[in-house]
Amino acid sequence: MTDILPFLKSMISVSGVSGYETAVAKIIEDKWRPLVDEVSLSRVGSLHGLKRGNSADSSKNSGKKKQPSILIATHMDAIGMMVSKVSDGFLHITAVGGIDVRVLPGAFVTVHASNAEELPGVIAMPSAKLLPESVNGSEVLAIDYLLVDTGLTPREVERKVKVGDLVSFANEPMELADEVISGHTLDNRSSVAALTVCLEELQSKSHVWDVWAVATVQEETSYLGAYTSAFALRPQIAIAVDGTFAKGPGANGWQTHPMGKGVGICMGPNMHPYLHKKLTDLATKLEIPWFLDVTSAHSGTDAYPMQVTAEGIPTALVEFPIRYMHTPVEAVSVKDIRRAGRLLAEFIASLEGDFVDSILWE
Repeated sequence: MTDILPFLKSMISVSGVSGYETAVAKIIEDKWRPLVDEVSLSRVGSLHGLKRGNSADSSKNSGKKKQPSILIATHMDAIGMMVSKVSDGFLHITAVGGIDVRVLPGAFVTVHASNAEELPGVIAMPSAKLLPESVNGSEVLAIDYLLVDTGLTPREVERKVKVGDLVSFANEPMELADEVISGHTLDNRSSVAALTVCLEELQSKSHVWDVWAVATVQEETSYLGAYTSAFALRPQIAIAVDGTFAKGPGANGWQTHPMGKGVGICMGPNMHPYLHKKLTDLATKLEIPWFLDVTSAHSGTDAYPMQVTAEGIPTALVEFPIRYMHTPVEAVSVKDIRRAGRLLAEFIASLEGDFVDSILWE
């Protein structure tokens, strides 16, 4: 298995704000093409990679049913910003997806200007005396009061930047100790990396089921990619791969989990209990460290739209902990990414041709 870190770094070094994922989709396509049999784009821009099952091992289905398939969904879009107003050479912004505004002041960004020029910028916080009297400048400012400074003159800004232009985070990824990487957009390109590990592992494994590797669009804003890909591909079962909350400063409750200590397998109304049990039993058998994550409602991931597509698709959710979610300095353990990829590959290899007939609500 190759080192997945360079690929992950390449993905989080480009833009791909929700709804505008073309740049990162190209990087993923280049990586996946040698690992799958077919690559295509959906009508809305999600990337589909099909790795066919071994027909020699699927004799039970020969002449009876079409080849069963599993969809593994990882979203490739990112949170970001959009220009909402241009005033006196500075850019007002609004959020695309959920952004933790506490860490925005001082962030390095790229303004994707209408003329295709990429302008470096920094998010600035105005002096408290320049804010309206109703705003407490000593508290966290709403994004409405933050400004992007490109260094250009007002006239140049007016000429180059338009309302609706995108703004993305621009800080470079940083390797921390113990195989931890920090940077923007690790949610959820880390999951794309985990799925890539899975595809690499499958190169040396026999598997009966067809595998749809999918990098979805617009998870952060509408789940568009997961809804449409699940409907178009109609897999028998599906697994979403995404981050969950890691323990860290001020985050130590039951909804957080240690980073670098294993893979999360989520349970709740969004997940099928039979698939959950199969994944947990397999992780235990293979001695892959795992922890139980629970949710009392739908998971807020691509697992939800896949579960409720068409007649309903039995769905599971595999996770790994991320610190500082939805900030430019998210952090994740590469060890957990590899573990998630291995678990996915082993699960796919374990699926027998008639597995779907055994799925019961118990």
